[in-house]
Amino acid sequence: MTADKPAYILVDTKITDPVAYEDYKAAAKPIAEQYGGVYLTRGGKMDIMQTELWDPTRIVLVRFPSMAAAHAFLDSPEYAPVKSIRLANSEATLLVLEGL
Repeated sequence: MTADKPAYILVDTKITDPVAYEDYKAAAKPIAEQYGGVYLTRGGKMDIMQTELWDPTRIVLVRFPSMAAAHAFLDSPEYAPVKSIRLANSEATLLVLEGL
């Protein structure tokens, strides 16, 4: 039996209501941590070196122990009402990546 590979949730977010989005940030982090999520970056400084396919806005990167754990967080009943805050107050691209 092999160990699960880590997984990463990568989100690029354009926040449309910064005040309301603060509620999302405060609520999402502890839920992600319940599923083994560790925030690696959360909207920090970026040096964008190339933008032919994508012009990032605000990057969040969260490591999870596995793809299953990342999806469990995203699909969890705890996260559902928090996700609605994100959807109402931002535009985003979100993906789940398998790590090495």
